[in-house]
Amino acid sequence: MIIMDKKILFYGYGNPGRQDDALGIRFIEQMETWVEKNGYKNIFFDSNYQLNIEDADTISEHNIVFFVDASMEQLESFTITEVEDSNAQVEFTMHAISPGVVLSLCKQIYEKAPKAYLVHIKGYEWDLEFDKGLTEKAEDNLQNALKYIKKKLPEFIENSKS
Repeated sequence: MIIMDKKILFYGYGNPGRQDDALGIRFIEQMETWVEKNGYKNIFFDSNYQLNIEDADTISEHNIVFFVDASMEQLESFTITEVEDSNAQVEFTMHAISPGVVLSLCKQIYEKAPKAYLVHIKGYEWDLEFDKGLTEKAEDNLQNALKYIKKKLPEFIENSKS
């Protein structure tokens, strides 16, 4: 059994109406079902079309954050990278921001720095057709990412201890 002594947030983002762009949202739905089924505590979920500056407040209440998004560029079915804070200028008119900017804002405003990771799940099609769903290959990549995170979650928790 996984001992949850840390508050963990899984935050998926993407457009569920654009086929594989929904990978982050679908990850959250399936991970949340698994957590509920297993009765784990201190694991929280959020999702949106994109990250916003307000998300700095959301992540400030957690020790570990997994941002989950679809990727067009990677070669693997999924990858996990550690998020480093970004000193990019944040403007109030910004349409979308990166996990690094959200982490940087969290540090600046709340003086908190959760351990943050970005789960990139490879997608293939981005059509704006609302009933198409994920492509078969993207669904396979999603399942691979879920399986990995479920298995390795205790290691992520252990690595976040300072």
